[in-house]
Amino acid sequence: MIGEDAAPFLAQVRDFARDTVTVRAPDWAKGQAIEPEVVARAAEIGLTRIEVPTRLGGLGLGFRAKVEACAIVAATDFGFAMSLVNTHNVAKRIATTLPETVARRFLPDLLSGASMACTALTEEGAGSDVAALSCTARAVDDGWFLDGEKTWIVNGRHAALAIVYAQCGEAGQSAGIGAFLVDLTDASCRRFPIETEISQASIGTGGFRLTRCHVPTERMVLPPGTAFKAILSEINGARIYVAAMCCAMVSSALRVAQAYGEMRQTFGKPLTQHPAWREGIAHSATSLAASWSLVEAALLATEQGRDVRHLAAAAKVNAVDLAQTVLPRLLHAMGAEGLRDSYPFTRHLGAAQLAALTDGSTAMLLERLGRWDPTPIPL
Repeated sequence: MIGEDAAPFLAQVRDFARDTVTVRAPDWAKGQAIEPEVVARAAEIGLTRIEVPTRLGGLGLGFRAKVEACAIVAATDFGFAMSLVNTHNVAKRIATTLPETVARRFLPDLLSGASMACTALTEEGAGSDVAALSCTARAVDDGWFLDGEKTWIVNGRHAALAIVYAQCGEAGQSAGIGAFLVDLTDASCRRFPIETEISQASIGTGGFRLTRCHVPTERMVLPPGTAFKAILSEINGARIYVAAMCCAMVSSALRVAQAYGEMRQTFGKPLTQHPAWREGIAHSATSLAASWSLVEAALLATEQGRDVRHLAAAAKVNAVDLAQTVLPRLLHAMGAEGLRDSYPFTRHLGAAQLAALTDGSTAMLLERLGRWDPTPIPL
């Protein structure tokens, strides 16, 4: 349930998703880059500043508002929702961690949508195994030199700023990891996109190589000893909003299929009057309701300050499984008509595969959940 303070913002997000994202998403799915005016409009209504304090130009809303906003946009395009929330998360971290003089230098472009940002954790040999980071940070008199490569980064192909996690101590020591605000437009950064058969245009997947990248002392975001704990906390939050985004994709697909079933005539009557067709829709709706309930349980636990590691993991695993199972079922309920790009099915199917890999793979989370006693889940 949203608070009254977030309701006007979320109403604007719904209008934006319906009037703008829905229109552009089919072209993004074919590889067209996000238009700058779309990013600017998203920023104007507050999608890059949800949790940023009001004194620094943000909306000052809470985590629930972010989750609901992500879900609204993802119902039309998962990739664009991920792109926006990653920029937002960097803006929030800058606003709440760095000195205000530094924050006021870098925040305006992020909050206005003039530039995007990313969090750079993943490397070729270090995805879920954060302690295996090989990107290094070497202390010098006026700051740090960063060297290393990051890959599979949301917004990596076009972000102007990144919070880069790097090893400041001995390899393999989680306590040695620090976080740094890096200007990716600097000559020390060589950027590269990542393309797959599933379009990466709206999510902006890419990577970059840093070679003796100088970061001034005041742009250390998190010192060694605190960064690793922050990573774990932020990933728990990300798993919750990714779960909500998967549920939102299924919700939108279900609405489309139900509307189509009322209109489409077969054997002299609408699809909705065929028991076998209705049964598949009913199973889908029931699974969706259960998945939303698990997201809500994780949200409540977060708001109450409880340990959400297992709930967040369970919500994400369940919602990803929902999307990967139910989206094909709903597509087939539409028949070949569901393949048209005017409907969201094909791009949602691709996004469900991306969701399974981001912020902890399903296989890794299942390993954790195998040691969890979920009863009772306090609500």
